[in-house]
Amino acid sequence: MSSTRLSATFAALKAKDQAGLVAYVMANDPDFDTSLAILKALPGAGADVIELGFPFSDPMADGPAIQAAAERALKAGGSLRSALCLAQKFRETDNHTPVILMGYANPIAAIGETAFAESAANAGVDGAIVVDLPPEEDTELRQAFDKNKLSLIRLTTPTTDENRLPTVLAGISGFVYYVSITGVTGAAAPAAEQAKAAVARLKRATDLPIAVGFGVRTEQTAAAIAAVADAVVVGSAFVDEIAAHAGSPSGAVDAVSAKVATLARAIHGARTSGKR
Repeated sequence: MSSTRLSATFAALKAKDQAGLVAYVMANDPDFDTSLAILKALPGAGADVIELGFPFSDPMADGPAIQAAAERALKAGGSLRSALCLAQKFRETDNHTPVILMGYANPIAAIGETAFAESAANAGVDGAIVVDLPPEEDTELRQAFDKNKLSLIRLTTPTTDENRLPTVLAGISGFVYYVSITGVTGAAAPAAEQAKAAVARLKRATDLPIAVGFGVRTEQTAAAIAAVADAVVVGSAFVDEIAAHAGSPSGAVDAVSAKVATLARAIHGARTSGKR
């Protein structure tokens, strides 16, 4: 079931003929308080949706930057429960910006699908992406999400063929996350023409918004993707700023905010700039 905040956000972006910025950060990186300060700064800097990773010891789909972020977060006491606590604290001052969780199945299984869905809804979370949980194995989670009005978001990739695509799209809501490269996060920049073709193919198969991510770091790449997709997902570029300002909480907040603002301007203006 689609969350109200996600639906409203994508509808507003569509009305303005803009793509949105989905900004990923790792919960508890480098610590709880700094992570919360970064979360609170993201919307004002230009993020339309927040993707909050929860740390896991074996982040197999993630590249070196996010792997390092998970290690920092775990050392600082981070967990799925602390990510939920961060979301709840964020909701105390922001009831507008959608927040989705992204992570792996093991921490959810440890809590239990029903308890996780209830806790996420109570914390003000709008949905989740569970990277290593295939459609054939997510029935319990999807049912729990439906009961709690949460969006289950799945990944599609360049290798998702026409036979597999209907299975991946079945029962999801919020948006579709298209992984633009084969490989891990931050490994390479996506090719705009390939992304354009992929988005067109997905739009023939679903009415859900299409967000494109993995490897987006520069204004040029972000703008090229924003010209064809409904949203651009950026993660490693922000996580790198946190790593570069270790030991300086205010420096990390400022650096992430500045990077978000730069990419948000490129994304939000991508379509209008071509019309001038």
